[in-house]
Amino acid sequence: MKRLMRSLRKRFRYLTDARTVTIDGVRIVSDKARIPEQLRALLYREVYEDTERNLLLRVLKPGMKVLEIGTGIGFISLLSTRLCGEGNVLSYEANGSLEPMIRENYALNGLKPTLKMRAVTADGQPIRFFRNDNIISSSVYDRKMDAQEVVVESDAFGAVIADFDPDVLIMDVEGAEVDLFQSVDLGRIRHIVVELHPHIVGEDKIAAVVARLKGQGFAVRQQDRKTSHFERAAQ
Repeated sequence: MKRLMRSLRKRFRYLTDARTVTIDGVRIVSDKARIPEQLRALLYREVYEDTERNLLLRVLKPGMKVLEIGTGIGFISLLSTRLCGEGNVLSYEANGSLEPMIRENYALNGLKPTLKMRAVTADGQPIRFFRNDNIISSSVYDRKMDAQEVVVESDAFGAVIADFDPDVLIMDVEGAEVDLFQSVDLGRIRHIVVELHPHIVGEDKIAAVVARLKGQGFAVRQQDRKTSHFERAAQ
């Protein structure tokens, strides 16, 4: 029945050219004049960020502090704020062109996750960022996808963790997870939900990331395709 209802909603959205979509209580702009067709199709089918969403619905609880790196169009930061409460979510996005869309989605929901339009890096230095019209393909890696190269200011990962002191880390950064997890004190973080990208950086580098997390006391609890939930025993 759930699958049938989702299919009916998808058909209705295409028939009406729906300009917004509501998924798990979060309303998101889906206007075809402003959203790339590939992303719009994911929203209409309710599979946009579905792996992160499925894991986070099991992990997040009221009062948890959430650090998200890779805001996208704001869906996950909004979902996290709905579940954890206002003032508990800090989200970073390196693609400056997305800020108007993110802010609009926040306004649609009457929620205000703390948003920083900066990258997060190991050293806090400016970085080259490859901005792609497809949105979900933008990356610090040149993926040879006709992207625009820009320079983006960044905050140091370790300093962000120390200052914000999150319970949960959400990360979807198209391969940059390899650099961020090199050697950082993860503070009190209990849960990490991260999309891993072996197709961008290679299987060996992803295996090294997993080994480093296990070395800091994290264990893989759940996996949903490319996205993994790591949990650390309470200290």
